[in-house]
Amino acid sequence: MTELDPSGILLLNKAPGITSFQSLNGIKKAFSTPKVGHAGTLDKFASGLLLVLVGRAVKLTPWFSGCDKHYEGIIRFGIETDTLDPEGSPVARGAIPSREAVEEVLPRFRGDILQAPPAYSAIHLGGKRASRLARAGEPVEMEKRPVTVYALDLISYEPPLAYLHVHCSKGTYIRSLARDIALAAGSRGYLQALTRTRMAGFHLSQALDFSSLSLGRGPLFDALRPPEPGVFDALGLPVVFTDAPAAEKIRRGISLERLIKEKGVIPPGDSQSTAAGLFRAGEPAAGSGDFLGIIEKKAGAWSYGYVYARV
Repeated sequence: MTELDPSGILLLNKAPGITSFQSLNGIKKAFSTPKVGHAGTLDKFASGLLLVLVGRAVKLTPWFSGCDKHYEGIIRFGIETDTLDPEGSPVARGAIPSREAVEEVLPRFRGDILQAPPAYSAIHLGGKRASRLARAGEPVEMEKRPVTVYALDLISYEPPLAYLHVHCSKGTYIRSLARDIALAAGSRGYLQALTRTRMAGFHLSQALDFSSLSLGRGPLFDALRPPEPGVFDALGLPVVFTDAPAAEKIRRGISLERLIKEKGVIPPGDSQSTAAGLFRAGEPAAGSGDFLGIIEKKAGAWSYGYVYARV
């Protein structure tokens, strides 16, 4: 990574009231590149950790997007909105549940569950976004999808507001969780506020404040993190190290199958692994190295998923 070719991971504390896409404008301007993306969209009303990928690191998005996430959210009981958030219009009302009623239903939403995404979402139905269909007044039927909620805890309850911590898998909609918890407790509700606190081994406390985008290229470049072994450990992906001669061949596009036969690359021994980070072993620390790319197992054979740099 150089200042002329900035590539890496940037942690941003997204401000509420702006979309995730709009949050990237200052980064694109500072680095003078359109090659900026993010892993894991936050709704406009939400705030918190946005994992931004810059330059060649943009192509790592699929692997980062698949990780689990932590949130702190506030459910407002008594009213449900069409968007399931504070920007929508009321569509239903219900009684305010007791703390006991809320705590009693939370176990139903822990573990592997089926969840219907919000009608106002980016999911495509028949080639069109569900949100566009909903805004046009067309009926939208959202099929339930499997997601996993690893932890769901009531932090505090100040009726009509319930403060929750959620640790969940990719694809989980906290807005839907708020709706469903309210219904199960004999009420109606929407997600009043949401903050993402952790993602892919990173914590919100490590993120740049949104106001930092006005400081220009220097501070942003200093905050840009190169892909490193610890990141892949946090993602739950094994890490493979190779030596300098093999690294040179990888950069030149030599067949991975050939390098495996030559023992230049030794894939993870865990048969459950379907992807691994590939690094040139650093000196002197055995756990450090220059990022080369990602290898993937498809149809039982290992191949390049993405090579980070070619010479």
